[in-house]
Amino acid sequence: MTGSPHSIDDEQVATDAVDVATLLRENRELQKDNASLRDRMLRALAEAENRRSQADRAIADARQFAISEFARELLTVVDNLQRTVEAAQTQLVDRRVEDSTLLQGVQATLRVFLQTLERFGVQPVEALGQPFDPNVHEAIMEEDDPLQPPGVVTRVVENGYTLRGRLLRPARVVVSKKSGKRLTGETVAEPAGGDLGVRWGTLPGPRDKGLS
Repeated sequence: MTGSPHSIDDEQVATDAVDVATLLRENRELQKDNASLRDRMLRALAEAENRRSQADRAIADARQFAISEFARELLTVVDNLQRTVEAAQTQLVDRRVEDSTLLQGVQATLRVFLQTLERFGVQPVEALGQPFDPNVHEAIMEEDDPLQPPGVVTRVVENGYTLRGRLLRPARVVVSKKSGKRLTGETVAEPAGGDLGVRWGTLPGPRDKGLS
């Protein structure tokens, strides 16, 4: 009978010890669960941020390049105007006043047209005299040119353009080569005219000084 109070105290101490161990184990499990939940939450936030960034880029691209197809179609009009000016400059030797006035009007229209495209981010591709760059140039033929090293653009058949730094249309060019050698896969084509002019192809050359 005298040992009963002591036995009860021992049982209480043992019970308390078990409860503490259980609490510690449950705390560790809760910490693990919390870390797992935190990791998943961070992953979800990162994925949401990536999707938001992708959506922002898509919206920005749509705003910047929405006129790509429209601008590409307008380049056909630019080509026709440039060819008209080029043909008039090469064929009309003895120009009448009416012909000179008409040519000046076409040139003015072409300049306004190109200035408008430029305001919307359309820029010409640098080609003439530049090293051939397959990223922005399309070689339609090669020719011997003793004045140029191999791989240099010697003539521009059709101007190329970019839209805010993105290629809209490559420049179709003639490239210099070593005498007697031709690049494999070369397509020989008859050029559609000579140099289309400085930068936009609208500035008058030596043949046009008689107009001024």
